[in-house]
Amino acid sequence: MWIFSWKGPSGFSASSTAEEVTQGIEAYGLTAIITGPTSGIGLETARVLALRGVHVVMAVRNTTAGHKVKQDIINEVPKAKIDVMELDVSSLKSVNKFVAEFKSSGYPLNILIANAGIMAPPFSLSEDNIELQFATNHIGHFHLTNSLLETMKNTTQKSGIQGRIVILSSVLHATTYKEGVRFDKINDEKSYNALHAYGQSKLANALHAKELSRRLKEEGVNITVNSVHPGIIATNIARSSLLVRVVFGYVVRLFLKNVEQGASTTCYLALNPAVKGITGEYWVDNNISTTSAFVNDPEFLKKFWDFSIELVNGKLTSSPL
Repeated sequence: MWIFSWKGPSGFSASSTAEEVTQGIEAYGLTAIITGPTSGIGLETARVLALRGVHVVMAVRNTTAGHKVKQDIINEVPKAKIDVMELDVSSLKSVNKFVAEFKSSGYPLNILIANAGIMAPPFSLSEDNIELQFATNHIGHFHLTNSLLETMKNTTQKSGIQGRIVILSSVLHATTYKEGVRFDKINDEKSYNALHAYGQSKLANALHAKELSRRLKEEGVNITVNSVHPGIIATNIARSSLLVRVVFGYVVRLFLKNVEQGASTTCYLALNPAVKGITGEYWVDNNISTTSAFVNDPEFLKKFWDFSIELVNGKLTSSPL
């Protein structure tokens, strides 16, 4: 059992499970996209949202694995409505293809959950020549979110139901490089530190949520955006790093959450009516928490947003996507 059971203002804690924080909620008629839902907390998020009646679109890199997970969920929840669509968030080309496929389906979009990620691999570049963690954890989701915003806005306007975007960050967003985001050295292999680069990408997730929430609020759009630290969880996100697997597997085993607990804050923000209207916050254990100073620096947020836009646009215009 998770050793920390202190309940915050929400009435939930680190030990609360995804089913507990959505108990009694009926979300039939809502549609959600979840990236990385074939294992770990992504899978549990997909299962619980389907259990509550949400039409779940599983955005997966491996469609074979996606269809297996879909069938497993349907075996448990026979009325579950699930679609599987291919998406590799490390590739802007794949993001564009996914967005086109989703839009052609005519589905509405009420909830977007940016869950997929990698942790601390050796230095490598994505197919768009962006450091792989930054490309996967941030840039792909940044482009995906921006590309789907119009669909979300239309859904919100037509349905009158608030849209919700949940972006998975990490407490390790505070262990980034000293510059926060190395705007001029994103692809610098010589000074690459796998864990700092991971922290940088997770800081980017929190920055993304903060600045997007401000922009949508300024527009008067009824869509909330929040970032989440799911907790230290025994999942396969660290599969590319032997050191991290050892540390997570042995040193901090007593402090690990299970996936049911790890998915709870995401599901709470996606479905619970208690968080209606709350936006731009960073959440830990189903309660609002504090972030690094970078996330509350308006000038840094603007620089980060402009950098992300320019990076995406530069890659899109330089490649036949």
